[in-house]
Amino acid sequence: MARATWKSKFGFLMAAAGSAIGLGNIVFFPANAYKYGGGAFYIPYLIAMVFLGLPIIVMELGIGRIFAKGLPETMRKTAGFKGEMTGWFAILNSSVITMYYITILAWVLGMLFLTIGPLWQGVPVPEFGLTGSEGRGMTHFFDIITNYKTLLLVVTVWIINILAIWRGTKTIEKIVKVLVPTMWIMMFVIIFRGLTMEGGFEGLMLLFTPDLSILSQVDVWKGAFSQIFFTLSLGFGIMTTYASYLPKKSDVINDGISVTFMNCTFEMIAGIAIFTLLFVFSIAPKASSISMMFFIMPDGIAQFPDGTVIAFGILFFSLLFMAGITSSISLLETAIAAITDKFALKRSHALLIVFAIGTTGSIFFALPTVIDAKLAVDGTLGLTLLDILDHWAFSNGLLLAGLIETILIGWVFGAEKLRNILNETSSWHLGVWFDILIKYFIPIALIFILGSGLIKEFSGLYPNKPTGVHNLEYFALLFWLIFTIGGSFILAKMKGENHA
Repeated sequence: MARATWKSKFGFLMAAAGSAIGLGNIVFFPANAYKYGGGAFYIPYLIAMVFLGLPIIVMELGIGRIFAKGLPETMRKTAGFKGEMTGWFAILNSSVITMYYITILAWVLGMLFLTIGPLWQGVPVPEFGLTGSEGRGMTHFFDIITNYKTLLLVVTVWIINILAIWRGTKTIEKIVKVLVPTMWIMMFVIIFRGLTMEGGFEGLMLLFTPDLSILSQVDVWKGAFSQIFFTLSLGFGIMTTYASYLPKKSDVINDGISVTFMNCTFEMIAGIAIFTLLFVFSIAPKASSISMMFFIMPDGIAQFPDGTVIAFGILFFSLLFMAGITSSISLLETAIAAITDKFALKRSHALLIVFAIGTTGSIFFALPTVIDAKLAVDGTLGLTLLDILDHWAFSNGLLLAGLIETILIGWVFGAEKLRNILNETSSWHLGVWFDILIKYFIPIALIFILGSGLIKEFSGLYPNKPTGVHNLEYFALLFWLIFTIGGSFILAKMKGENHA
């Protein structure tokens, strides 16, 4: 059966950019910028973009275009069994991320429904002893995650995703051509509103007034390098999968530059939007992604002038939902491509398998059982599992997948060989510097980031863990190891439909 292709270059670029532009761009980057010296964070961020993000995205796009397969099959052709196992590890690790990412999208959808009115008044949550005065967003969020009705939202978001990728590139391209430009327009509307309110300009000045002394701190550079890796969807297999649907003569070097520029520009614009809006009300964005989305921003929007609160609430949560959908469909398409490439399954059968497994996993992350009534950690069983597995799959698994992938492509397949192939069809020619970055600089940087992070594991995930959380940590880690490493070994050992 002929492999699907993108109908237009614009469609591919919107799909790749939509994958990279996700929830993290809108809330995680501003939080990092605030944490790491405001405008000073842009310096290591841009350096990381040039020396880490751009080479890896070109590498992932390049091998996808050359072999026209999903990540596991592509890696098998570049480095044999160990390559395929690396590819499956990346797919399984990103599948864990997909499961809890869709759960978060279900919470976003729940908050979006509430913006019509109820969200702007606090609500009591007796499970945690909350009276409703603690914060509008906070109390509604905890009300959502302790409600079994939220499981219906999880299933709903899964159905939306499956319908979005039902016909592969055909449906994906139609969706991203609408959603990605719309997200840009919505972001500029938020910026305009923030700058036209008293105090908004001061927030902008804080963002662009760098504290250069902070550049001497190692954590700032680690934060920037990690941010670039995550924001460009590296280590997921997404870029390789999307590039596998490109024509053989496509200029993926130019495409990689375009996607990187679009994503990073959107992220920096998001920083402007968040800083201008929140500083209107003297709210500092020093929070995690979850609290930024569900606590801080709703409380900021609630202070808007009468008549605009509901409109901007809908705007913000619609923006979050759109960004999340364009990312989640890319994650699902990556898994579907890996399954169909190896086992030659009908697409409908692969979709059914992914839907069944994925929905079950997402429901676990949405379990509303209260295990921490005092909110010393996360409150519910589902959110606690999400927090723990996010730590392993997102903070460690992505970097590990990217590290091994870079080493295998750089040293086994050959960075110089890849560079020469890509230069044949590109208006921008890669130099020897590309080989040096892929073979030496990037692996060393990722080893440093991973190693320094793992050292902190000895102190534990939580300083004051309630009874039972320790056991959940061990269970979640064991599950992650078996599911990703054990699963990737089994899948790589299985005989594929197209294997000799």
